Amino acid sequence: MINEVLADGKKRMDGALSALENDFGKLRTGRASTSLVDQVLVDYYGTPTPINQLSSVAVPDSRSITIQPWDKGAFPLIEKALMQSDLGLNPVNDGKLLRISIPPLTEERRKELVKIARKYTEESKIAIRNVRRDMNDTLKKLEKDKDISEDEQRKAQDNVQKITDDYVKKCDGACAEKEKEIMEI
Repeated sequence: MINEVLADGKKRMDGALSALENDFGKLRTGRASTSLVDQVLVDYYGTPTPINQLSSVAVPDSRSITIQPWDKGAFPLIEKALMQSDLGLNPVNDGKLLRISIPPLTEERRKELVKIARKYTEESKIAIRNVRRDMNDTLKKLEKDKDISEDEQRKAQDNVQKITDDYVKKCDGACAEKEKEIMEI
């Protein structure tokens, strides 16, 4: 039973870590990335649809993204969605492709992005700590129901804390890596 609690907790903590990586993918650094436009939704025939489901998105070089819609009617819709997004991108429509050039970030914007990255990291840490609390509550309940002994519960709680510390360290490492990437000129 203890192993099931630990395995479930690890799985949920992995989810928090992958959500953090996903959030980091949305942050605009000086480099172009297809994940930058993944979260932009286009109002396609009344249905909010991600850009990558309407077109092929490519990164021809480190400073630009190209979007080639499969439906010619989607050109203005995608262009409008990109302009209305909070990414600050201006697509150029040449009839066949939408080209987005990624301008270099200003120092002020870089610092803002670092703050956002730290906020995402803190949210992930909170999620991980919530998982720890749930795991500890489950272990206490198992001990109360006499399914495990008090010693087993204490050892399991020590393991839970080690796992939590490990995941918090992974979050901090991912944040430091993202900060370095953002501040890179």
